[in-house]
Amino acid sequence: MRNVQQSPPLASASLFSAGKQIQFLETLKRLRFSGQLVFTSSKEEQWVFYLYLGHIMYATGGTHPVRRWQRNLDAHCPQWLSYRPTLQRDLTNLKATDSGLSWEYQLLSLWVTQQKITSEQATKIIRSVIAEVLFDLVQAMRVIYQINQDDLLPKPLVLIDIQEAIAQVQPYWRVWRNPTIADYSPNAAPIIKKPEELRQRTSQAAYQNLTQLLNGQRTLRDLAVQMKQDIVQVTRSLLPYIQWELVELISISDLPSPVDTPIPETPLPSAESTGSLIACVDDSPLVRQTMESLLVASGYRFLGVDDAMRAFAILLARKPDLIFLDLVMPNANGYEICAQLRKLSCFRDTPIVILTGNGGIVDRVRAKLVGASDFLSKPIDAGIVLGVLRKHLKQGDPRLKGEG
Repeated sequence: MRNVQQSPPLASASLFSAGKQIQFLETLKRLRFSGQLVFTSSKEEQWVFYLYLGHIMYATGGTHPVRRWQRNLDAHCPQWLSYRPTLQRDLTNLKATDSGLSWEYQLLSLWVTQQKITSEQATKIIRSVIAEVLFDLVQAMRVIYQINQDDLLPKPLVLIDIQEAIAQVQPYWRVWRNPTIADYSPNAAPIIKKPEELRQRTSQAAYQNLTQLLNGQRTLRDLAVQMKQDIVQVTRSLLPYIQWELVELISISDLPSPVDTPIPETPLPSAESTGSLIACVDDSPLVRQTMESLLVASGYRFLGVDDAMRAFAILLARKPDLIFLDLVMPNANGYEICAQLRKLSCFRDTPIVILTGNGGIVDRVRAKLVGASDFLSKPIDAGIVLGVLRKHLKQGDPRLKGEG
C-alpha cells in the first residue's frame, strides 16, 4: 500500500456544473442518446455511464467499483448478505443472457425480479452509486470520453436525470472543497501511524474504538456506512489525528470481483484522430457544438462551418467525407449550397445530409432534386446521426462497422 496522491483543489465550485464531463452528459441528454459513455483519466482510470434516451441508468468504474457496490448494498439492502451463497449461481445465469450492462446492475435487476429486494431499495442503491461516480469523476478533472451506442438496452429500473444527480452531489462537493478536507480522497483508507502517541492523546475508550475502525482496510466511505454517519462528518472527525500525523490516509485495492467482466475497453484517441472527416455547415453554435461532441466521441474528425458564404472555400480546402448542411442560413440556403457542390467533381459522390427543423414532404423532395443524400430533422438525435454515418460511410469508428 502506498500514500494517496493528493488531488489539486478545483479553482471554483462552478467547475462542477460547467466541467466538460457534465457538459457532455448534458449534450447526450439533448440527443436522447442510448448506450455507454466512457470517461478515461490521464491515469487510465475509467468510469462508465449507461444511458437510456439521455438519462442515466447506472454508472460504474473508478478506483473501487466492487467496494462501492457492496457498500451501497450494505447501506440500503442489508438482507443481501443472505443471498451470498447463491451469488455465483446468479452470476452464471447472467452470463448466459448478457445484456451489455455491468454485472452489478444486472444482479440488482435479477434480485428485483426475484423479489429478493424491492424496487425502492434498488433505486436508492442506483442513485447513491451514480452520485459517488459523479463525485469521483469531477475530482479527476481532466478526462477524455468515448461513446458506444446501444439501442437494445433492457428496460431500466430507474432513470436519473443528470441535473437531479448533480443536485444530490453538489452539497457534498461544496463542503468537500473546504481547504481542510479538499486534498483528501473519500476512497482513501485511514490507518493508525503512531499508536502509542495516539493512546496518550485520547481516552482508553476512544483509543479502542479508533484501533478497531482505523485498520487500513476500510475507506472513508466504507467507515461512513459502517458508522451510519455522513462522509464529511467522518472525515472531519479524523482530521485532527491526520494533521497531528497520528493517522494517515493510504490507498487500498478494490475488493475481489465476483465475476470476470472488466469495464468495456475503450481505445484512447490519438492526438489526431484518423477517422472520417465530417463537416457541419450550420450557423447555430449549439448545433455545431453538439455535433462536434457526438462525432469526436465516436472516433470521427470534425469540421465546423458557421458561414454559408465561406463554406465553399473551406469545404474545397478540406474535402470532408460527409457533409451535414443546414437548410436555413443567412445569405444562402442549403438547397443552393448542395446544388453548387454537386457541380464540382470532387463532391459528386460525397454524402450530403440536409439538416432542418421542418421535416415536410416538400422539403424532402426538393432536397433529393438538388442531389442531397439524406434528410435529417432537428432537434438532432444521436442514434439517427450515427445511423446516417453508418449508412453513408464505409470508414469511421471501427465500433460502428457492421452495426444496425
